[in-house]
Amino acid sequence: MDWYAWHDKYDVADSLMARRLRTVQSRTRAALDDAPAGPLKVISLCAGDGRDLLHVLSAHPRRHEVRVRLVELDARNTAAALETVRLAMLDQVEVVTGDASLIDQYRGMCPADLVLVCGVFGNIADSDIEHTIGACNQLCKTGGTVIWTRNRAAPDRVPMICDRFSEQGFELQWLSEPDAGFGVGVHRFTGTPRPLRTGTRLFEFVGYDVLRRRESAQSG
Repeated sequence: MDWYAWHDKYDVADSLMARRLRTVQSRTRAALDDAPAGPLKVISLCAGDGRDLLHVLSAHPRRHEVRVRLVELDARNTAAALETVRLAMLDQVEVVTGDASLIDQYRGMCPADLVLVCGVFGNIADSDIEHTIGACNQLCKTGGTVIWTRNRAAPDRVPMICDRFSEQGFELQWLSEPDAGFGVGVHRFTGTPRPLRTGTRLFEFVGYDVLRRRESAQSG
């Protein structure tokens, strides 16, 4: 999968991907609006070119209060993110070209006020979805927000994702409608953050195309 070219789908007017992006941006804006006064920390896993956050932050009144770390493996995407950062003069945004599954990438930024896990759950195995959700109590501060996405193709994993967040002390704040064609969820952490377990891996990023081929082979 070419994860740089994949972003072209966002530019197709009123496509499912464009609507999902607008939904994530809207929820990101609301999370920044509702966050407590003072400096904020935001992390984004598998951030792509960062448009779900950076296009919101560039026009947000709290832009200079928000410290951000985006982690993305594809250097073409991080180059695009850096150009957005430069043009918008976002002086507290750090763009890291690296493996977002390594929890050490977020050292010094946790617990964060906002954690974006967008474009992840549809590209990893179910066991890794559960493992990543289980680690969100290391990434997110008390009262902080996690925004996540997942496709709703069968088998629909959105209910399972919501259940797992609930088990880890996260309250559901908002969930896209089942007929939206995509899943976007917002959860708020009500528990106590745990220390970062450095040296651990959250997931193996497989890719939805590979996952679908595996499912087809198993069902056949």
